[in-house]
Amino acid sequence: MIDPMSGEAVDPRVDCTRCEAVCCRLTVVLMPDDHVPDHLTARSEHGLEVMARDEDGWCAAIDPLHLHCSIYAQRPTICRMFAMGGSQCLEVRETYRDQRLRGIPIVLE
Repeated sequence: MIDPMSGEAVDPRVDCTRCEAVCCRLTVVLMPDDHVPDHLTARSEHGLEVMARDEDGWCAAIDPLHLHCSIYAQRPTICRMFAMGGSQCLEVRETYRDQRLRGIPIVLE
């Protein structure tokens, strides 16, 4: 199966509803054409505009009550290119699973 946004082959067996949303803890650098509300952005230590995080390290756009992206329709370009079941998704899931099994906490960048 091919993801229409990224053009990447994806594993159709992967489903975000059975995931711990590890991708929502990754650093998301904003591109000039991204239109994210200012209260959901921050500056990284390197001066890049990024998605802000809450006190637990989750993307600030995550709706904690419903556990979904509150700005999905206007989510950043990088989020649009991160295909569910694509190579990056599978890699992040595997790294997280491996670290969890070894008792290593996930490190936020």
